[in-house]
Amino acid sequence: MPAPNKIISRSPMVTSATVLSALSALSMSSVLLTAPAALAAPVPSAAPPARMSTVGGARLGLPGTQVDLGDGAPVLPKDLSARSWIVADAESGAVLAAHNAHWRLPPASTLKMLFADTVLPKFPRTQTHKVTPADLADVGAGSSLVGIKEKETYTVHDLWLGVFLRSGNDAVHVLSAMNGGIKPTVDDMNAHAQELQALDTSVMSPDGYDAKGQVSSAYDLTLFARSGMQKKDFREYCSTVRASFPGETKKNKKGKTSRGSFEIQNTNRLLSGDYDVSVYQGIAGVKNGNTTHAGATFTGVAERDGRVLLVTVMNPEKKDHNEVYKETAKLFDWGFAALDKARPVGELVPPRSAAEAKSRPGANPSAGPADGGSSPAAEASASVRNGSTGVGIALGVAGGALVVLAAGVFLVNRRWPLPDLMRRRTRP
Repeated sequence: MPAPNKIISRSPMVTSATVLSALSALSMSSVLLTAPAALAAPVPSAAPPARMSTVGGARLGLPGTQVDLGDGAPVLPKDLSARSWIVADAESGAVLAAHNAHWRLPPASTLKMLFADTVLPKFPRTQTHKVTPADLADVGAGSSLVGIKEKETYTVHDLWLGVFLRSGNDAVHVLSAMNGGIKPTVDDMNAHAQELQALDTSVMSPDGYDAKGQVSSAYDLTLFARSGMQKKDFREYCSTVRASFPGETKKNKKGKTSRGSFEIQNTNRLLSGDYDVSVYQGIAGVKNGNTTHAGATFTGVAERDGRVLLVTVMNPEKKDHNEVYKETAKLFDWGFAALDKARPVGELVPPRSAAEAKSRPGANPSAGPADGGSSPAAEASASVRNGSTGVGIALGVAGGALVVLAAGVFLVNRRWPLPDLMRRRTRP
């Protein structure tokens, strides 16, 4: 692990997803929201390279803003300050607009999307693990933590809630230990990034902790989100607003032991809200991050009128409070208004195996869902039994509105719209 350093964070917690109180938001420590920086991590260059990757289309490799406004398409927001961003149709993969899409930048905790997409399928959610000192030995100083304790036992379900809601580096390290250790996990993540054709990405630490050589791009982060959202557990975790997390086992005066719990809340401000950011209409995940070198980063997914968009924003130059969420919301608004009007400037490519399968003779592009073809009602019921929140259930049902990986090919299935519960989460 690289040498640690202090973090910079500008995103305080709120105490409720529905009561957005400025006082409660400001009373919480912001330290837990982000991964820390490392002394070895270089400061990104001030300008994008003249030539970048052309995965997804030649225009995406050009510096600056790429957009092709058709008849009736609205102009882009004028006050965007992010170094890099992208707006894409999650179903078709069409990139509606982008700005330095392939600029390789520090990703912060948005890299946890790749970690989850890589590791989540390996362990059943009911599996338990007793934490050892070695599991937490390499957690960087100042890391965002969910509060895992040595010698305590947690379910995989608990650990993933810690990863997604509190961006817990401690939870990432425990899951990495279960996966064989940090190095094997980093190797797995890099291999999975290659499979997804996320060629801008180089993983050095699975938790997003700033490290020399650790980079990704707005394009790649969007690929990770699109791939992850096809897994129903991923959809549930990234859309959960609040959950109960196991506490520390304690002994009372009579010698009896008991283990309590405490509430954790999602640090995605478009999902949980804040005093200066309202919950975004139709928001359904995905992941935020913030470190000294990465600045604020965020990838989000939202649905409106049966259409689903992915937006990634990296490192706004404006340092206003919650600026990354404000710029994301503006890009969502633009994207929904520009659908079917703005001409695509590129595409989100499918994984290598999907592209190869599609090119084979006799490939069946109408095969059913890869996750077993469960019905929306069955998925929602399973979410209830497993203790997810209403928003988690909503996204479990919404998953079919996103592209699904079936028979090695990305497909579109519009049969599972977001329920009324999600539609009521509107901006004033």
